[in-house]
Amino acid sequence: MTAMLVSAVWLGYQMQSSTVQCNALEYIIEDRKERMYLTENELNQLLRTKDIYPVGKTLDRNIIHRIEQTIGHHPMVRTAECYVTPSHRMRIRLTQRVPLLLVQSPGSVYFIDTDRKVMQVRASVRDSVLIVTGTIGVQMASKQLADFAKWLQGNKYWQQRIHHVYVQSPKMIYLYMRGNQPRVLLGSMNRYDKKLAKFRVFVENSAEATKDKHYYEYDVRFKGQVIGRY
Repeated sequence: MTAMLVSAVWLGYQMQSSTVQCNALEYIIEDRKERMYLTENELNQLLRTKDIYPVGKTLDRNIIHRIEQTIGHHPMVRTAECYVTPSHRMRIRLTQRVPLLLVQSPGSVYFIDTDRKVMQVRASVRDSVLIVTGTIGVQMASKQLADFAKWLQGNKYWQQRIHHVYVQSPKMIYLYMRGNQPRVLLGSMNRYDKKLAKFRVFVENSAEATKDKHYYEYDVRFKGQVIGRY
């Protein structure tokens, strides 16, 4: 949620003077070393479009609140806080949204971010995330599939192997592997961790026995079973 905080520094100035004029604007993008989805020029233009670019303007609580709201509603911004320094410089401290998975469904392409909200696709977002294709609603993407993507980020073994997820229906979900390996029919997202743990045991213990069989699919839907199809 966008932070809507007015600095105590500003409140002190308000008590001293009602005509504080902003002489500079500074952006502090806290995660800019990890990602840079927007530019300061873009943010400046946004404020000018709303006629609230602060440099040269007399500042009051209302304009600070409007600036925070405007920056906070930018599609790439996660949090924003605006305050004024003793030298009459306005600082805007912000963090950017972080994509968790990329959804490619008929008629729409979008990210789900780490807050489980829809995030637009733009050229500056180049994060490597799980790709999900097929028939997918936003609710499924932001819940079960986001849970899976988050789990995958913490599982190095499967993160290195799973390329993308295909959703034919909520009960017919396929995992496509890197390196042209057979796909995995996961079924529903229920107990995906246990299904993949079972499949890992199978792969690690049957590699020699199955090396000459050209399977196109492994079915891991059923408890205690891995079914190979070729």
